[in-house]
Amino acid sequence: MSHTSPEPDSRASALGLVVLVLVVGIGVVLGISWLGDDDPTPPAAADTTSTTIAAETTTSEPGTTTTTSSTLPGFDPTDTTIPSAGVGEVGGPWGSVEGLLMFRGNPTRTFYGTGPMPLTTPERVWRYPSQAMCSQSVNLGETKTWCGTGWTGQPAVWERPDGITEVAFGAYDRAVHFVDAATGQATRERFVTGDIIKGSLSIDPDGFPLLYTGSRDNKTRIIALDREPVESLWSIDSNDYPGLWNDDWDSNPVIVDDVMYQGAENGKWFAIELNRGYDADGNVTVDPRVLHVITSYNDELISRVGDRIVSVENSTLIVDDTAFFANSAGRVLGIDISNIREEAPIVFDWWTGDDTDATLVGDADGFIYASVELERYNSRAEEVGQLIKLDPSNPDDPFVWGVAVGPGPGAYGGMWATPALGDGVIYNSTESGRLIAVDTETGEVIWEDPVGHHAWGSPVIVDDALLVPVNCEAGGGMRQYDISDQRNPVRMWQYDHQASCIESTPAVWEGEIFVGTRDGFLYKWSSTG
Repeated sequence: MSHTSPEPDSRASALGLVVLVLVVGIGVVLGISWLGDDDPTPPAAADTTSTTIAAETTTSEPGTTTTTSSTLPGFDPTDTTIPSAGVGEVGGPWGSVEGLLMFRGNPTRTFYGTGPMPLTTPERVWRYPSQAMCSQSVNLGETKTWCGTGWTGQPAVWERPDGITEVAFGAYDRAVHFVDAATGQATRERFVTGDIIKGSLSIDPDGFPLLYTGSRDNKTRIIALDREPVESLWSIDSNDYPGLWNDDWDSNPVIVDDVMYQGAENGKWFAIELNRGYDADGNVTVDPRVLHVITSYNDELISRVGDRIVSVENSTLIVDDTAFFANSAGRVLGIDISNIREEAPIVFDWWTGDDTDATLVGDADGFIYASVELERYNSRAEEVGQLIKLDPSNPDDPFVWGVAVGPGPGAYGGMWATPALGDGVIYNSTESGRLIAVDTETGEVIWEDPVGHHAWGSPVIVDDALLVPVNCEAGGGMRQYDISDQRNPVRMWQYDHQASCIESTPAVWEGEIFVGTRDGFLYKWSSTG
């Protein structure tokens, strides 16, 4: 179907073979446990390497040309200070720039935007662009037409120094787009890449006019925004770091203390020093250096899951001095980044049992939460569940609780969406179509509501409202709940899109909702017009 995302389709044939492997090896698989009972030893530490990669020339970029600089009003190229900051308050904004700058808003992945939220069903204010954003893409030998935005696809919204509120996002037409939040008109020429863009992009949090985005054309790029048209300053190609699975970049880049953290579908994870600054003419510059490349898998992990479908598709979570990420074989790793320019030791290593593409979430007490898909259906997934709370301070036995959410109506189950963290409650949608609220202390499911099968768009919390994509199989829509009593959400309104699935995560800024859909467009919904 046109709204189906690439991961299940591209893995179907491979997983058919996996079933045979698992049947043969089921005696081994059933004995696996990393809870500290039967086998407390996780796989051996991942390999790390350090390397550098040359800067990308602008002439190689489709849709871009070399131009003279035209500095955007309000940027101060004389300020070359690199801010030094922690990860910010859980639930709060991140960086010195006003906006929703990255997937889930901050390095703990817990900031969803600003209100006030609509009290009644909002109206559609604009649709961008005039024609659907579509292109063909080849993945694992199969060609498909892709339209709109998909998983995770959350737009970034930021207050530009010249007073324009700008929405920036990547889409399935192979381009990064820039839109005036007020009018729905393009603010800049789109930046074209060589293939579709699935993940969420980031705006530099420290005031440098830079944008960071991955693409299925093998590259993550750093794009300068202080010139017209925008220009790629540098890129990294996943094919220069051969891995197991694919060459896409779904992960959302996070920038902390001038270092970018990013995962790739080849199963590698990168820490890249940016060296941001300005040249003598006032143009923004970068001089990146790849500090560490960590391989997220090893032979033991491959043996445990019975296949080689291993990628890093979730976005890095940072809690204090530790960066956490997971791979599609279910391995959750924590990297000590306190001395990242010199070393990147692995300090946390735990196995969820199955594909963990949803981004991990951290709370104010240092616990992390993982949402896990059901694709392999092994005993480990059955044992620990698909919404899991972990305590990194107890790395030998971090499991606190797990909630089993079960299969969907098709071959897959579990959770693709990233959970939203409330006050003592965590919310998430399941592939099977349940929106659940879970007590963060006990792991008890205290409330649930049907939202429709294929619920991949992540729920967001702003003020006392919970906003959730719904009814993906029936034309798509948005539903808002009053969560002034967080343990008992009450439906406030529902907008029935009746056009296409919403797999992307909504962005909310000053109560206005921006989200892309699989019909090929980005929409603004608002109660203020």
